[in-house]
Amino acid sequence: MRSSRNGNGSDVLVIGGGIIGLVTAWRAAQRGLRTAVADPEPGGGAARVAAGMLAAVTELHYGEQLLLGLNVASAARYPAFVAELEAASGQETGFRTCGTLAVALDSDDRAHLRDLHALQQRSGLGSEWLTGRECRRLEPMLAPGVRGGLRVDGDHQIDPRRLAAALLTACERAGVVFHRGWVERLGVVGGRACGAVLAGGTELAADQVVLAAGSLSGRLPGLPDDVVPPVRPVKGQVVRLTVPAGYAPFLSRTVRAVVRGGHLYLVPRENGELVVGATSEEMGWDTTVTAGGVYELLRDAHELVPGITELPLTETLAGLRPASPDNAPLLGPTALPGLHLATGHHRNGVLLTPITGDVMAELLTGGEPPEPARPFTPHRFSSAAASVRQEQPA
Repeated sequence: MRSSRNGNGSDVLVIGGGIIGLVTAWRAAQRGLRTAVADPEPGGGAARVAAGMLAAVTELHYGEQLLLGLNVASAARYPAFVAELEAASGQETGFRTCGTLAVALDSDDRAHLRDLHALQQRSGLGSEWLTGRECRRLEPMLAPGVRGGLRVDGDHQIDPRRLAAALLTACERAGVVFHRGWVERLGVVGGRACGAVLAGGTELAADQVVLAAGSLSGRLPGLPDDVVPPVRPVKGQVVRLTVPAGYAPFLSRTVRAVVRGGHLYLVPRENGELVVGATSEEMGWDTTVTAGGVYELLRDAHELVPGITELPLTETLAGLRPASPDNAPLLGPTALPGLHLATGHHRNGVLLTPITGDVMAELLTGGEPPEPARPFTPHRFSSAAASVRQEQPA
């Protein structure tokens, strides 16, 4: 495989055309880098299943304060990012500044929300405690048994499918070249990543390679053992419903709850779609939509919003979240010269899209990542990399 410096190839090859790969390619092309993306179906991936919650505050978990800083920084970038992307693509993304309401259905959940509220306040985050009556005043479709909740006006939403479509168009307009095929192996010559080989034998030369293949990132043949990203798939099933015109407004904002120990969310779109999710299952590479998964989602959603059983069911899907050992992304160079990672975003891929694009573009042009991204280099898992080697799926 020849170097791209002879003019036959790219400055940057991105392996993976989901939203993380696309935003990396778009930002790289904006920096003047000749950029290519290899993916059999760019614009697909986990974005087809994701609900698109931009929930830096309500996604806060104990022990994830470093990740909180990255999430908050990316959420703050979203309004300007969306404005730029929509102008570049000529497409809307479904970005809504509607806020989020997290509610409790019993005393245990209420205590948990109280603890979360205290953690949010200690972390300097904006949220307001509401009584059950105040929650139902905001969202009249909520069940009478709601005991209290947190109103978070700064947690918004976007439509991931429209986001992916806009990124794909923006990439094409910026001159990104797409190779629509599976990558068979990483190209390595002289101890340096130098491109990739597609199924069928086509060689793609590049000076730098970004591996952004989501949950498949650890399964790419040709990766040296010490740089295999420790990323595993976590299955999530979602249900999509339609709110008929006569029912509107059904919900005015994203509603979240913990029901029977599982996290539930309902995300209303402006077009009348209502996304209900999501299961979290350690099931390997299985993406089967199961009767049990759909039943549990609809059962718990009915307990939260009883009127949901009257809505038409339009779609059921399952996808794979790319999860790292600490649930945070891997962003930046690896021990293999020329190879960068942009993967492992788990439940925050959509939220972290703006800052991931900024971080990767900065690194690909010789710069330094912004402060919130510095703890998330792949090197923090260097000793665990070799243990996650897996075979490429058929």
